Amino acid sequence: MRALLNANDNELIKLFRSGNDSALEVLVNKYKDRIFSSLYYLSKDRELAEDLFQEVFIKIIDTIRSDRYNEEGKFLPWALRIAHNLYIDYFRKYSKHRIINCGDNTQFENVTPLTPGSDSKIIKMQTYERLNKMLDKLPEEQREVVVLRHFGDLSFKEIAELTKTSLNTCLGRMRYALINLRKEMVEHNITL
Repeated sequence: MRALLNANDNELIKLFRSGNDSALEVLVNKYKDRIFSSLYYLSKDRELAEDLFQEVFIKIIDTIRSDRYNEEGKFLPWALRIAHNLYIDYFRKYSKHRIINCGDNTQFENVTPLTPGSDSKIIKMQTYERLNKMLDKLPEEQREVVVLRHFGDLSFKEIAELTKTSLNTCLGRMRYALINLRKEMVEHNITL
């Protein structure tokens, strides 16, 4: 198992193709947080993000097993492209019937004020809540670039390819998103 943890993505994929299921587990664990975060910040719905996250890895497994994965050494951008496309497909299919998460604070159910460190958990959750509200106010294109850049850890070039726009368009969207976020923070005296 230790050797698997030191293997690069292409080695893990080759091992998985040859029947080593642990290699896939290592690959999933390596990128699950970034992929899930991207889906969550795009959808703003934890349950939807979890469903789409599972679909992403089903699609990844099917593609690798059927030898359709092209080894370019860019597993994460490829996986995020799959996640993005699944989200877009979902949004197109259900956009008329989309349920909007209104922030019913169900996240706070597991935090009790009597546990050690719970105040830092509450502060962290409040910070995420503020960030989510600010991201919600951004136009979809700007939010998408922010999410893919900061939560997906993609380069602007990779974001441009993923969103089928030019590099300058991505940079412009990020610039305007940051301007809008700063303005929101100043107007409402928000600090993160």
